[in-house]
Formats: sequence, structure tokens, C-alpha cells
Amino acid sequence: MDNLMKKEYDFSKAVQGKFYRPIEKLEIPIYLDKEIKEFFSKTASGKKIGLDKIVNTILRKEMEMLKAMGI
Repeated sequence: MDNLMKKEYDFSKAVQGKFYRPIEKLEIPIYLDKEIKEFFSKTASGKKIGLDKIVNTILRKEMEMLKAMGI
């Protein structure tokens, strides 16, 4: 197989940081089990709010409970 890399590349017109995204702004996908997603999706649509808001509210309450327990 031929080497696909050139011996030299011209970076004279390159822009540093063109594709950089700070990690704190990076959205990481979270995959829910089908049963959980269906349940909370129905709850969210019934309340006319987004699934993300429901899940974040639940996780915040869980976080507060764990902190109160000293975990």
C-alpha cells in the first residue's frame, strides 16, 4: 500500500485554533435505557417541557440527596 502522507505539508495559511472548542462547552451525549427514556419523554411531553429538563431536575435532586447523606 502506498504511503498516503506527503513528506511535507504547507501550513503557512493555517489558522491556529480554528476547530478548537473549550471542553466546558462540549455537549456529551447521554444514552438512556429505552424504558427510562419512554417514561420520562411521556412525562416531559405531558408537562410541555424538554426531556433534558426533566432528567436534569431528577439528577439535581439525587445529587442534593447524596450530598446531604455525605456521599
